[in-house]
Amino acid sequence: MKRNRLISAVCVLSLALSLCAGGCSEKKEEAASDIKTETQTVKKAEKEDINSVHLRDKDTLYADDDETSVVTMYLTVSRGNASENTDHSWSEINSYSVEDYENMGVDRYQVAGLLQVGDENGPTSGNVGYAEEVPNATVQIRGQTSSSNAQKNYKIELKKNKGTWRGQRVINLNKHQGEGMRFRNKMAYDLIKGIPQMMGLRTQFVHLYVKDNTDGSSDAFQDYGLYTQVEQLNKTALKTHGLDSKGQLYKVNSFEFYREEDVIKTTDDPGYNQEAFEERLEIKGDSDHTKLIHMLDAVNDYSIPINQVLEQYFDEENIVYWMAFQILTGNVDTQNRNMYLYSPQNSDTWYFIDWDNDGFFMRSEYGLRGWSDQGSWECGISNYWGNVLFQRCLKSDSFRKELDKAIIEMKDYLSEERLSTMISQYENVVRPYLYSMPDQMNAPLTQSQYDTVAAGIPEEVEKNYELYLESLEKPQPFYIGTPAIQDNALNLNWDVSYDFDAEDITYTVELATDYQFQNVIFRQEGVAVPEVQTSVPAAGQYFVRVRATDSSGKTQDAFDYYATDNGKNYGMKCFYVTADQRIEEDIYEKN
Repeated sequence: MKRNRLISAVCVLSLALSLCAGGCSEKKEEAASDIKTETQTVKKAEKEDINSVHLRDKDTLYADDDETSVVTMYLTVSRGNASENTDHSWSEINSYSVEDYENMGVDRYQVAGLLQVGDENGPTSGNVGYAEEVPNATVQIRGQTSSSNAQKNYKIELKKNKGTWRGQRVINLNKHQGEGMRFRNKMAYDLIKGIPQMMGLRTQFVHLYVKDNTDGSSDAFQDYGLYTQVEQLNKTALKTHGLDSKGQLYKVNSFEFYREEDVIKTTDDPGYNQEAFEERLEIKGDSDHTKLIHMLDAVNDYSIPINQVLEQYFDEENIVYWMAFQILTGNVDTQNRNMYLYSPQNSDTWYFIDWDNDGFFMRSEYGLRGWSDQGSWECGISNYWGNVLFQRCLKSDSFRKELDKAIIEMKDYLSEERLSTMISQYENVVRPYLYSMPDQMNAPLTQSQYDTVAAGIPEEVEKNYELYLESLEKPQPFYIGTPAIQDNALNLNWDVSYDFDAEDITYTVELATDYQFQNVIFRQEGVAVPEVQTSVPAAGQYFVRVRATDSSGKTQDAFDYYATDNGKNYGMKCFYVTADQRIEEDIYEKN
């Protein structure tokens, strides 16, 4: 009986709950119909196209940067082993230039090194190498032209698992012996920190001491003077600066953006030669060159408008600010080298990153030293005319307008007040080292000359701006062809010049037996076509000079120049006529 009553009670309860659920559900639906859902509308930014992202540095990297501090480094060098190419003496490291190594057909010699960082009293705890006694690095000379200087630049590479210095395993120490101020490269990067449209690198003044244990005769650290350390741009640096460490990165050694199908190939091409490739572009990132080749194909395809090429493969802002900085600071050795090309993965866009600025603001120093450089076409936009990418950009009216805007903005930033303040601070750091041993032996300027150059640097911005404006009005430079003997006549030829205002251009051609053109044996003015003939001269050395003049009377030299002990002689090509009437170009000519 109890069990039956319990079942009946459960059935009644279930029925009641079912009826309630149906009624409650109806009431809830009625109540819900009275509630209006309200959504606040927000403005959402459009998603960025990966190919239109501007290059930006990570400002926090420089938050605690002391631009005038000096870090002391102690380097103990010793012989290593043949397998690492470190079984060499310190004397050997400092005896050979890059040209010597090329002639010997061997890689640059290295030594084992123990790098320790501290203060003027010695290595300090908490810094790399402290209390260590065995090598933690390898050391070799660095640089190209500078490798022939008396005071060498060094590349110190910390071994894996041996720690880092400020997150860096590669430590570049530069003496900058060729420039009298010894702070130009650092000043450039310190300026770039304040230019949002450019990416810089970290730098640091370093006082270096070296103890040579490679010959067993040294028991003390020798003072090597003041150096400037500059961050190595590699995969680690890309990641540190907030960029893509897996992207493409090339150090531009000698490259003018021509396609060069015989050299610029993918690694799986049977004709690929990495050594030849890296003479143009040194591979520092991903080695898949497919994206690079696609970009070069477009740059060299004149059927594709340059504005379209820029939109697909470059960030125009990046190019114009990079170029504006080089033009206003007179850093002219950037036509085809001293820069990096970077492209993140999954993007077609290529960016220019600044590198090697020890040639900026050098006009007044060259003048004081009687050295001919940074003259003629190496001013303003004509300095970049030999590069196919830059030339195509500069032929675009819209690009030149953007460049002009960047130039004006950059000119305001590079004010005389800002530059004078920075120079005064650097002087206080550099001069005590530069005019004491060992740097004093190789200082190119006297102390009074140093003062003169330092005072004149801030004024160079205005001078470079005037030269920029002038370069827009002149015809553009061109190359002189190799002379040829045809039908008992000497044929002199050259490429045509270009004028932004489409003015008529004529040429003046001269042939002389000397590069000063004091003994001219042929001269013709007002030549309308890029070729003239004259009689074949006797066997000997000759110089041909060609200048372009537009209808407004503005003149321009040819790209070619003849280098002497006093610098460059612009607009000329040296050649020889042999006894059997053949033409040979001067193998020492640089152009």
